[in-house]
Amino acid sequence: MEVIVNAEELVEVVLPGKVEPDGLQLRHGTVPTPGAGQVVIRMEATGISFAEQQMRRGRYYDQPPFPFVPGYDLVGTVLAAGPGVEPGLTGARVAALVKVGGWASHVLVDAADVVPVPAGVGAAEAETLVVNGITAWQMLHRKARVRAGQTVLVHGANGGVGSVLVQLARAAGAQVIGTASARHHDPLREMGVEPVDYRTDDIPARVRALAPGGVDAVFDHVGGPGIVDSWRLLAPGGTLVSYGSASTRDDQGSGQLPVLKLLGRVWLWNALPNRRHACFFNVWAGRALSRKCFRARLRADLTQVFTALQRGEVTAQIAAQLPLARVADALRLAESGTVAGKVVLNP
Repeated sequence: MEVIVNAEELVEVVLPGKVEPDGLQLRHGTVPTPGAGQVVIRMEATGISFAEQQMRRGRYYDQPPFPFVPGYDLVGTVLAAGPGVEPGLTGARVAALVKVGGWASHVLVDAADVVPVPAGVGAAEAETLVVNGITAWQMLHRKARVRAGQTVLVHGANGGVGSVLVQLARAAGAQVIGTASARHHDPLREMGVEPVDYRTDDIPARVRALAPGGVDAVFDHVGGPGIVDSWRLLAPGGTLVSYGSASTRDDQGSGQLPVLKLLGRVWLWNALPNRRHACFFNVWAGRALSRKCFRARLRADLTQVFTALQRGEVTAQIAAQLPLARVADALRLAESGTVAGKVVLNP
């Protein structure tokens, strides 16, 4: 039975074009009504990832045309469900990966795309683990297939994805080397990570000293020229997982060119007989071919991440929580590079 929602107001953040954080706009409207197979989620927590930082600059690989509502993921309560949706879903706390649209008080999504959040897990906690957790889990277990006793290198080990990745790697029994600025080294050591200062250390030399035979996997979100060092640090049989180009965030010009360059390097390296492998990770890979398989994999992997949180293997890294109306302050904080974990937005 379709439920009509009219007792609440929709508030959403609009990205009108290539603007500074203060250029983001708040828009008020009517809460959407779910159609067949859809639900309306009352947002409790959404967040700022590197994707939105790139979108603000018009440099995310496949962002929609301006204006649009950013927000890669969210956690909230199902407020209303359309025809064909399981009745018990209304009132449940769920997470959803949406790519855009999450920075809003109410979000319309397909019911098949939501993943239940376990009882006892807070909305902000869960939010830090949606896109970041899925990305970390799939790179670690589906791409690099890291096993106990192996050694991995994680660039940006204090970041949103990096902080989840190092914890999952440690839970899998791997030794972890993580790059971060010096102020983040003590928390990394507490997680069992060997920190390397990317500002002052010669990273290749330092990693070779720690892993003379090379590392079994490198997770690199930086891209740029440094990706070559990541490749050279691999041991025979090792895997390089590239998943971004943070070094080009502030560049001008095409947002697609850095990704195309990375894809070109990956293709070339894999064509060489060198007993190593490289890949470019895209969390949306396979969705166009089989949405059913994509949804099943996403649900299974995010459920694994939430289970790891409940077991204490992963701790939610919340850098700060700010209301949606202060999205400009939140975005500046996330882009400052001074915080560990994820900046979360609340209604």
